[in-house]
Amino acid sequence: MIDFKKTHAPTNTRTLNTVALGEGVGNIYEVVAILGKRANQISVEMKTELSRKLQEFASYNDNLDELFENREQIEISRFYERLPKPVLISTDEMLKGEVYYRNPAKEEKK
Repeated sequence: MIDFKKTHAPTNTRTLNTVALGEGVGNIYEVVAILGKRANQISVEMKTELSRKLQEFASYNDNLDELFENREQIEISRFYERLPKPVLISTDEMLKGEVYYRNPAKEEKK
């Protein structure tokens, strides 16, 4: 489980050197596929964590007149909105060498 509070990924996009990004893999298309899969994993983790935290505030009443604002719920939602996007987190992890990947098709050829 990743700790989203401790990530140092940028919150906005930036230009990257594609040669440096694909250094370990060798193929930029494989790098994009790896980053996409890792971003999906991070996105699922973020969604489940947010859902778990917001579940505490869930009201199971059928009466719509009793809806009210909960300050804590709003703060939790704002925190997750300010986090870097999953693609930026996965790219930052890839540049730091924290992403493990393997290609079974390449392993069969060896």
